[in-house]
Amino acid sequence: MSYCASRYHTVRRTSHPVNVGVIGVGGSHPLRIQSMTTSDTQDVAATVQQSIALAEVGCEIVRITAPNVAAAKCLRAIRSQFSAAGFAHIPLVADIHFLPSAAMEAVEHVEKIRINPGNYADKKKFAVREYSDGDYDTELARLHETFSPLVLRCQALGRAMRIGTNHGSLSDRIMNRYGDTPLGMVESALEFLRIARDHRYDQIMLSMKSSNPKVMIQAYRLLVERMTQEDMHYPLHLGVTEAGDGEDGRIKSAIGIGSLLLDGLGDTIRVSLTEDSVYEIPVARAIADKAMSLWSSTVAVPATDRIDPYHFNKRATTALTFSETCRVGPEQPPRVIVRVPSIAALSAAARDLASPKFKDTPPEGLLVPIGTAGDLAALCEVAATTPLPVSFLALELSPSLTPDLLQPLLALSPGRLLLVRPFTATEESTLRAFAEIVRQHGHFLACELTPAAAHALTCTLRALGDDRLVFSLDASACLSSAGAPAAQPAPLDSAHAVGRHRALVEALHLAGSRAPIWIRTTAATAVRGENSFLSKLLESSFLNGSLLCDGVGDFVSIETEADVTRSLKLAYNVLQGAGARISKTEFVACPSCGRTLFDLQTTTQRIRAQTGHLKGVKLAIMGCIVNGPGEMADADFGYVGGAPGKINLYVGKNCVQYNLPQAEADARLIALIKEHGKWSEPDPAQT
Repeated sequence: MSYCASRYHTVRRTSHPVNVGVIGVGGSHPLRIQSMTTSDTQDVAATVQQSIALAEVGCEIVRITAPNVAAAKCLRAIRSQFSAAGFAHIPLVADIHFLPSAAMEAVEHVEKIRINPGNYADKKKFAVREYSDGDYDTELARLHETFSPLVLRCQALGRAMRIGTNHGSLSDRIMNRYGDTPLGMVESALEFLRIARDHRYDQIMLSMKSSNPKVMIQAYRLLVERMTQEDMHYPLHLGVTEAGDGEDGRIKSAIGIGSLLLDGLGDTIRVSLTEDSVYEIPVARAIADKAMSLWSSTVAVPATDRIDPYHFNKRATTALTFSETCRVGPEQPPRVIVRVPSIAALSAAARDLASPKFKDTPPEGLLVPIGTAGDLAALCEVAATTPLPVSFLALELSPSLTPDLLQPLLALSPGRLLLVRPFTATEESTLRAFAEIVRQHGHFLACELTPAAAHALTCTLRALGDDRLVFSLDASACLSSAGAPAAQPAPLDSAHAVGRHRALVEALHLAGSRAPIWIRTTAATAVRGENSFLSKLLESSFLNGSLLCDGVGDFVSIETEADVTRSLKLAYNVLQGAGARISKTEFVACPSCGRTLFDLQTTTQRIRAQTGHLKGVKLAIMGCIVNGPGEMADADFGYVGGAPGKINLYVGKNCVQYNLPQAEADARLIALIKEHGKWSEPDPAQT
């Protein structure tokens, strides 16, 4: 894979260092944490105060919007007062959209300029036009003329620059030639990079942001591949734009940022939440620490896998049927399994999970640990007397339990059991025995294997067929940061669980197996040994999100929470964040900044309360026109600040109602959703 040194280990990508003031980015420097102020930039006192608050909680680079020349001029006083407060070492970044004149003013006062190549020298009109090669060359010449003054001034003053592409704000020129694609995002940035290289200016970093983690991941991978082809080695700034708030925003950010960091990509990060900016820093810090704990400088085996990293394709698998409502296969969404801690907890867990509020997020399997024959007897009794709100039971069997002990349970629940057992490379006869017993009774077998065991059992796996088999990774074999990778690591000894799952996928491919894969998030799969809820949420997002965005995963279970309802909710939220299974309204909400024309936090929460039951509907809530029709990309409906106290409503990228008083906008949005047949009344039983 040309975009990373290894898909199995975290080998940090080599980039040349960029100096943002006194802060080094890329090269051998650690991951840097960034965030952004939300105040009106022309309110100098408020912006300085917010900058101080961010610096005090660990923000290493502070970004401030400069939407016009007047705001850009205020950066002089902001820089001066921020330095006087004791933060001269914290660089400031001016965020520029549309106006080269604002950039030319801002560069005089701050250490770094961020431009959006989609709108720095172009006005987006959503115009459809066929560009000849001559037309395109003329546009590039115009771009060179417009952008060069900023490059030369940055070079003269020793300023850094970020070329920050956004999925939803590509220029009409790019859209007409490349479409709204990761390739279009990459080409948009490369146009500007080539101009900078013409001037021998290299203090640049890149970003490829999207509200869709899958698009964002593909775009960064493609960018690195293309830069490598052109001998470019610029650092990368990672972020999922408009991630939203709360648990959803943290999950989306962890999926997009974490997936790339595990592949060794990324030099600075920002977690964009629709919350006060100071709350972004602990999340970003936790993500960065997890990634840096896995960094390795060399890998002896540059092994590849067969997953296409640039285009999403769900792994082709054998179709399995557990019930009329629970089928597994390439056309089906990942199925959710919830683990109960013991047989004794099964009845209470079943009652909790039978609640009507889980109608749209059902537990499809219950995983029950079975250690002894006594546990089997107790399970038979519970199963005979307690209605279980699931399509199947997954029994986590101790290796000491032999197939003959299972006979009473196998007869009790025909076709609804998934036997879960770890198998080593030397247990060929035992594997065959379990496969035979599930076939006899119409059940299923989940084989827990290390990738090495899967390789060793290749012939056996091929002979067993896939019609009753599911595979999962033996969690006990996953390394944490405490177990550093060997000096000469092989693909089967990956330093992280994502790499081990990729190795398992490759092993099954070599065995000719299309059996489904079950992603289990357990304490053993953790990158670090922390036990906070945030840490466990990030671990779940790293593992499940990375694999799901690569098209791998037919079952998921998050087993780090004792509360079964909490595990269920977290699993569905991760699936939603990865775009693998939509179970509720999708919100695309930008973080506040100085351009915002209304209170994003309260507005987002208010609209969520009214529309959060609309399964499959995607709503964008954007504070201004910059983050309006472009940045919300593929949303069904948009609620966008058009002027102070005024809201514009969108259907897709088309503005259909202008300058509504904000007091009326919520009701008009709901009416618009109804008009387009996307509305349903909330179910009282699920609230």
